[in-house]
Amino acid sequence: MSWTDERIAVLKKLWGEGKSAAEIAKALGGGLTRNAVIGKAHRLKLSNRVSPIQQNNKKVTGTASPAPAPVAKVVEEKKPVLKKAAPVPVKKSTGGVAMVNLKDRMCRWPHGDPKEADFHFCGDESVAGLPYCEDHAKAAYQTSTRARTLNADDFLKERASSAHDLSEDELKDVAASA
Repeated sequence: MSWTDERIAVLKKLWGEGKSAAEIAKALGGGLTRNAVIGKAHRLKLSNRVSPIQQNNKKVTGTASPAPAPVAKVVEEKKPVLKKAAPVPVKKSTGGVAMVNLKDRMCRWPHGDPKEADFHFCGDESVAGLPYCEDHAKAAYQTSTRARTLNADDFLKERASSAHDLSEDELKDVAASA
């Protein structure tokens, strides 16, 4: 469907009469949609007008809308400032392990800049099911909100108690250390 001069003239006439976009689309026919009418009216910069729905409400009540009430100043409620949790102290790894020397059950917590020659990983024994040792797991898995009740110690206990590959002695060690 193309917008011919005749169709544009009809659009302008009906728009000026206050017809709705759907009514104009129906009058123009040719599978035209109300959105196409609205789009063309905006491109033609036809005057803004009161919505036909609002016009219908005025006709029903028979009165003009009252003057708008003065707007009260909105006061925003100050939200409490959440302080960041202090970082969990992490013990320093003794020597570290290069990436090529990492084995299963070794902590993969990085130390240093990967571009530097002295870059290494923690290398301590990792907690079952996690890539980090107990100290680094506490740093990595901190709770993000106060709503969460599970802290890092509880997380490690829960993780250890659900791990099937830990011996009883390892479970006792994890529970005792937390």
